[in-house]
Amino acid sequence: MPSAPTSGPVVVTGGAGAIGSILVAALLRRGHAIRVIDNLSGGRVEQLPSSDRLRFVRADLREPATFQAEFQDAVAVWHLAANPDIRLGTEQPRIDLENGTLATFHVLEAARRADVGSLVFSSSSVVYGAARVFPTPEEYGPLLPESMYGAGKLGAEALVSGYAHSYGLTAHIYRFANIIGPGMNHGILPDFFEKLRRDPTRLEVLGDGSQAKSYLRTEDCVDGMLTGFDRAREPVNVFNLGTTDRISVRSIAEKVVAAHGGRARIDYTGGPRGWVGDIPQQLLAIDRIRRLGWNPSTDSAGAIDRTIAEMRRERSPA
Repeated sequence: MPSAPTSGPVVVTGGAGAIGSILVAALLRRGHAIRVIDNLSGGRVEQLPSSDRLRFVRADLREPATFQAEFQDAVAVWHLAANPDIRLGTEQPRIDLENGTLATFHVLEAARRADVGSLVFSSSSVVYGAARVFPTPEEYGPLLPESMYGAGKLGAEALVSGYAHSYGLTAHIYRFANIIGPGMNHGILPDFFEKLRRDPTRLEVLGDGSQAKSYLRTEDCVDGMLTGFDRAREPVNVFNLGTTDRISVRSIAEKVVAAHGGRARIDYTGGPRGWVGDIPQQLLAIDRIRRLGWNPSTDSAGAIDRTIAEMRRERSPA
């Protein structure tokens, strides 16, 4: 079984994003030269570490000619670029097809043409749809996503598997729980903070607050991906990444309001789903990655508390 590449240039798509920038820093510490490809639709160059071994290329993954050269002599590709807003796919059905599935095809083709040996893909727990087994293992099926985002991720997973088996690529697919941490501009905490900035007296919560999911810190997410990449060398390696517990939206809302002085009224919009395509209950089985030696550093509540504290330091509410 081949070992994971430990030296040589690495391509990171979406490397200027909240997860990508932490991954880039970790790969730099490993001694790699890094080529970041990002269209900056969700990421920021300022989040990238400063290094003479890092090259940033602003490019659109829908246009292969703008980035193909970056794959030359690369030893691995970490493909994190995607539409970061799940809800946007309902309003714009093509966005997850173009920026998810088709973009992944272009990345895979670039890797094949450059004879890159390894590819890592950031997928999502939403590929499981409304699972009936909790914690949900990687073997769960059938996979019936309920959002265009989930459909795009599942289609991309299939392409990654097809390329791995057809062209000798070693692939790692990671199905993320809800990832939170510094630099995030989408998701429950940025949404709640922005709502309270606009109106400090009222926090609107989509759904009835009973939704309960697992929340994983970005640093833990990156550490989990690196662990799987180092230690799992099947042609296609699929791992869930999350915590062993979950926390309700109601509890998160109460924590955010308390952090803002406890004065805001929490208004729930009703129903068990927050929006079309929302998966109200999610908890991933992480036994497979734990057997390789990885564990999250904190539970979901701890991840939420730490991120709230960071966001409070970064921004002052109105």
